[in-house]
Amino acid sequence: MHRHVSQVEVALLERLFDRSPDVAFFVKDSAGRYVAVNESLVERHGLKSKSQVIGKCPRDICPGDFGRIPTEQDEKVLQTGRPLVDHLEMQWHRPHDPVWCLTTKLPIHNGNSTVVGLIGFSRDIRVPVEPHEIPKDFARALEDFEQTLSSEVTPAWLARRSKLSPQRMARLTKRLFGLTPSQFITKSRIAAASRMLRDPDQSVAEIAHACGFYDHSAFTRAFRSATGMTPSEFRTRQ
Repeated sequence: MHRHVSQVEVALLERLFDRSPDVAFFVKDSAGRYVAVNESLVERHGLKSKSQVIGKCPRDICPGDFGRIPTEQDEKVLQTGRPLVDHLEMQWHRPHDPVWCLTTKLPIHNGNSTVVGLIGFSRDIRVPVEPHEIPKDFARALEDFEQTLSSEVTPAWLARRSKLSPQRMARLTKRLFGLTPSQFITKSRIAAASRMLRDPDQSVAEIAHACGFYDHSAFTRAFRSATGMTPSEFRTRQ
């Protein structure tokens, strides 16, 4: 773990995020145990010091789903090496006030490309929004899409799965992510594809299919529009 994120770097990041009260920052080891956290994460759980968190997993410091779900997320990132990016979820804040956050978790690799830990943060939704304003069905629909990237997912599909009118779903997506539903879907597909292109064992066609594009040419057009280069060019540069 320390070959890619040194103790000095971790300490510097910790000090930086200590000055970000709207972000819960963390570094975890290969067992999903906290190695470093910021003050905001400690306060959100109603604890007094970082020492009450270090060496523990989320389920050890937060009961119920609010501890179980992030622990399971960690296990999946550590096992698969696939990052979690801008995942919409509800978390505790001072421990009886649930808030909506966007969570990102990135795997840490050693020199042999083995996943040896993870680093990430959960940032509060910056716009004024009450917990009840974001339906749980909306969050579940986004999670289903993140997990599968199915080609069947369209703005209309998201609206149906969210049990919202297309208009309300579009307003909510714009408010939270600053994107239209179509833009959000495309951004998610391209982001996943850019990560998968780093794996030389997968062909561009396989990645296109896995990310929900109907064919290679559609994938290439969308990828070039978003990044300024074709998937093959992107892979070569990586």
